[in-house]
Amino acid sequence: MAAAATGPLAGLRILDISTVVAAPWSATLLADLGATVLKIEVPGRGDLLRALAPHKNGVPLWWKVANRNKKGITLDLKKDEGRALFERLLPRFDVLVENFRPGTLDKWGLPKERLFAINPKLTVLRVTGFGQTGPYRDKPAFARVAEAISGFTHVCGEPERAPLHMGFPVADAVTGLFGAVGILAALYRRAQKPDEPGQEIDLSLVESTFRMLDFLPIEYDQLGIVRERVGNLSDYSAPSNVYRSKEGTWVTIPASSQNIFVRLCRALSRDDVAKDARFATNADRVRNRSALDQIIADEIARRTLTELQALFDRHEVGWSPIQSIADVFADPHFQARESIVSVEDTELGPVKMQNVVPRFSKTAGRVASAGPALGQHNNEIYRDLLGLSDDELKRLKTAEVI
Repeated sequence: MAAAATGPLAGLRILDISTVVAAPWSATLLADLGATVLKIEVPGRGDLLRALAPHKNGVPLWWKVANRNKKGITLDLKKDEGRALFERLLPRFDVLVENFRPGTLDKWGLPKERLFAINPKLTVLRVTGFGQTGPYRDKPAFARVAEAISGFTHVCGEPERAPLHMGFPVADAVTGLFGAVGILAALYRRAQKPDEPGQEIDLSLVESTFRMLDFLPIEYDQLGIVRERVGNLSDYSAPSNVYRSKEGTWVTIPASSQNIFVRLCRALSRDDVAKDARFATNADRVRNRSALDQIIADEIARRTLTELQALFDRHEVGWSPIQSIADVFADPHFQARESIVSVEDTELGPVKMQNVVPRFSKTAGRVASAGPALGQHNNEIYRDLLGLSDDELKRLKTAEVI
């Protein structure tokens, strides 16, 4: 199985047997940067993500992005023949990504002792809801569970109203990022200590989300403060809110430093506000943010979006209209940066999705393909890589091993 031709991770080989979003995304992020990733799915139904909206003519669109740049095969690891094929594949890879509940692979005859016996240098990323240890280790968890129990959801929403979940699984995305970082850290260690055996990475959806909260734990520990919901306001800087312009367009303005606050006041022709003793420092502004926020809201409401853009750009105020995805597609900056690329897909034809992040000056990653159709690369992997005959492939398919 040839490595990807471009990207700083060209030559890295990842075997992805995980499902849904967080763990597969770790592998996808590395695939964007050149790693060769082989995705294994259950024969017949495939990854659970395929069933989640949105779809076009029955084709799962989320899947196309979340598993892009991967080759895909089907294989039932719970069957003896499936496990035997898996064990033939494993020595060819540097990393295994899985997200089953703790002990699941052991039940299938693939405990860590067996994995490392087959491939002593293997790095294993294990993604679970609560981690491999602890009293909650066997509980099921998805993004919203992790966001709720970690404290994240508690601070999302308007005061005196129900906490709000975001319209996207933030915990999955954050955990995917931590997974990619974890894999790279383990591989760096292996490069520095090539004689050491491989290792496991225990990555928890809950702990990833909790880590994202950064200063909330130390704030509670040292000050006894339980941070509550404040809507679009900020508890640590002011003014910072979402405001409506004259024609009804929503804009966000985070004036999080003294200089930006002064420039904001100047842009709105309100130098008097910058000189007001109630708003002299950020601490003062946070303490008196209700009064300050009303002043800013009134000034924004008097001006059109075009007027605001001219004023804020001239005075170097950080701000943005609240853009829909349609606005993003039309945005000249996204266009100039080629932040959205067109990718050819075997099922849908050309599809558009985000470009690779981050960008490398010499070893650029690329989006070479959308997520594969179910079992798309079975022949390539089983016949061309493992040397199985067409008759054997037919028999394994009939037996629902592949």
